[in-house]
Amino acid sequence: MKKIKETVNFLKSKGCSKPEIGIVLGTGLGGMVKEINVELTVDYDEIPNFPVSTVESHHGKLIYGELHGKKIIAMQGRFHFYEGYNFKQVTFPIRVMKLLGIKYLLLSNAAGALNLNFKKGSLMMISDHINLLPGNPLTGKNNDELGPRFPDMSMAYTPGINNIIEEQAKKMGIQLNKGVYVAVAGPNLETPAEYRFLRIIGADAVGMSTVPEVIVANHMSLPCAAISVLTDECDPDNLQKVELSEILEVAAKAEVQLIKLFKEVVKCLN
Repeated sequence: MKKIKETVNFLKSKGCSKPEIGIVLGTGLGGMVKEINVELTVDYDEIPNFPVSTVESHHGKLIYGELHGKKIIAMQGRFHFYEGYNFKQVTFPIRVMKLLGIKYLLLSNAAGALNLNFKKGSLMMISDHINLLPGNPLTGKNNDELGPRFPDMSMAYTPGINNIIEEQAKKMGIQLNKGVYVAVAGPNLETPAEYRFLRIIGADAVGMSTVPEVIVANHMSLPCAAISVLTDECDPDNLQKVELSEILEVAAKAEVQLIKLFKEVVKCLN
């Protein structure tokens, strides 16, 4: 708690005052920042107690500014378990944003499509998740100041925000799949047998992030929603080798629709 408050006070001293909405931008999805009227940019390595992203496609900047008349704080690049961080470090920025004052959290990620009806380059709103990561950010002694020991996860993704996302996507003619996201440790992509297993247990998309952040958001009673950009198709019977460059290329194209959607969602959140 001491570290969280130290980081909060540092950001306030830099001019980060009363943000209303927090946004986490995943792999290859940093372009949303161009839509924000930026007032402050801080590199992660300048922020006390912040981890530093080791992934090239994650820029590692905290952006503060305005969008549609609302104060926004955006993470351009997130942290992952596969980088060597523990789950408390991975979710530390979410704690900080909540204590800075955000009322809503919007998350994005790049994911592989397990559902064969979902095509690469399309978006998937996460309706629920399965946590196959080897840990949980809430293990250890609970901090009652942040949230309860046993937080409920029956509606991990806030229905009210999801309704707004669906309405706006329909209004704009954006194809929006809905499905279950499964989080795995990575950093390798999965084998055909693993893809079969993940489909059997009910997952529609697979990735290496987001779930710890959503767990922490629920712990702190912070309304949240998440959208995956589907960057590859994980058909175990017709599996093609995928390079990171291809994933980033698909993410960049699909990001155009994600940005349009997030902008409208921000406008609708009160």
